[in-house]
Amino acid sequence: MSNSKKMESRVEELGKYAAEAGVDITDEIKKISDKLKETSRSSLAWKRVELARNPDRPRALDIINAICDDFIELHGDRHYGDDLALVAGIGTINDIPVTFIGNQKGRNLKETMARNGGMANPEGYRKALRIAKQAEKFHRPIITLIDTQGAYPGLGAEERGIGEAIAVNLREFTQLKTPIICIIIGEGGSGGALGIGVGDKIYMLENAVYSVISPEGYASILL
Repeated sequence: MSNSKKMESRVEELGKYAAEAGVDITDEIKKISDKLKETSRSSLAWKRVELARNPDRPRALDIINAICDDFIELHGDRHYGDDLALVAGIGTINDIPVTFIGNQKGRNLKETMARNGGMANPEGYRKALRIAKQAEKFHRPIITLIDTQGAYPGLGAEERGIGEAIAVNLREFTQLKTPIICIIIGEGGSGGALGIGVGDKIYMLENAVYSVISPEGYASILL
């Protein structure tokens, strides 16, 4: 039995004891019951977040390699460097060339550090735009796989224009003349998700989450 169910059971017992003693605590019982329901809903929402972040959940490259006959990863933004937090390249599905762009998280500490936890820098978003424009030029459809808490908020990212890079992607992706399908495979957090999340269709896998800010970020604002 879950903790919330145990608490509900104890509240019911308390109500029975009070009734037997001739004490009316109906209002207090109702307040406690309402609070328990609210807590239960919050707990369920957090479990969804935990499922979305589960390290055993399929990552972008897992999905790409599973559905592609082959995949060639392309690197670099042609301005600053490469960003391992965001992968991009070309694969084929039933002999149809498709461009893939996706956030890539790690499964262990070493991979997570190398991939920056799936939080892309400006060069990642500029790489995504470069590959997307290439897809438009050669009439390839684009599939984006979103799995990030948000863009990387570090000082270097700010100095290299993380906000500008995301804003440009929002503008340019809306104007690309090629089909774009966006799939949230885990977390879809803040502008980091929007940077590759503009398309003709947007889908979410079961137990994925899509939010304007991560729960921790929102909690820090409230506090």
